[in-house]
Amino acid sequence: MTETPDPKRFTHVTDWVFDLDNTLYPHKTNLFSQIDVRMTAYVSELLQLSREEARKLQKQLYLEYGTTMNGLIVRHGIDPDDFLNKVHDIDYSWVAPDPALGAAIEALPGRKFIFTNGDRRHAERTARQLGILDHFDDIFDIVAADLTPKPAAATYDKFVGLHRVDARNAVMFEDLARNLEVPKRLGMTTVLIVPNNFEPTFSEIWERDVNNEDDVDFVTDDLASFLNTVLSGLPRR
Repeated sequence: MTETPDPKRFTHVTDWVFDLDNTLYPHKTNLFSQIDVRMTAYVSELLQLSREEARKLQKQLYLEYGTTMNGLIVRHGIDPDDFLNKVHDIDYSWVAPDPALGAAIEALPGRKFIFTNGDRRHAERTARQLGILDHFDDIFDIVAADLTPKPAAATYDKFVGLHRVDARNAVMFEDLARNLEVPKRLGMTTVLIVPNNFEPTFSEIWERDVNNEDDVDFVTDDLASFLNTVLSGLPRR
């Protein structure tokens, strides 16, 4: 494993798959904090809990069911559309346009996908604010995944089946190492996105996902620079 991409490791790639939150935009943007607050408020109102109790339950559901929404569906039968609309009613101006990232993604040979546990509307708004929406072939969201979130194997199977992706010729970019376990097993090249200027030891990188070190091929805190390094070694179109 290395933090510096070897362009030769990417010459076979025909499908480029990107997570959305804290991957296509930097962690410092803190956009997800708005969603997090709205999820806590949703749980509080739904179950008549204090904010502290609602937040504790929210995190328990996330850990047990993969997403807070999935847990609320299983335990309380909520309407997923209502949940998604309310928690994604946020201020997208927090996301700064990223022309360098847009140029790099546009230059990648092959297809590009957003693969997110959020919904399409959230992905479109975020990518549009970044200035990169038009560079993607499609968005695979939680609705397309039949509400089953990453890291469930069935969700990746559905994605590769729907888009006829040969995993051996694909690369996936994610900010959570546990979400790279299945892609790695399928044969994808895997890239973990960490916060900018994040300079821990490798053991600290896996603090939240200590069992997934072997599932990560590359680590970067600057997606645009990483892609440009990769592009430097690819045949020119």
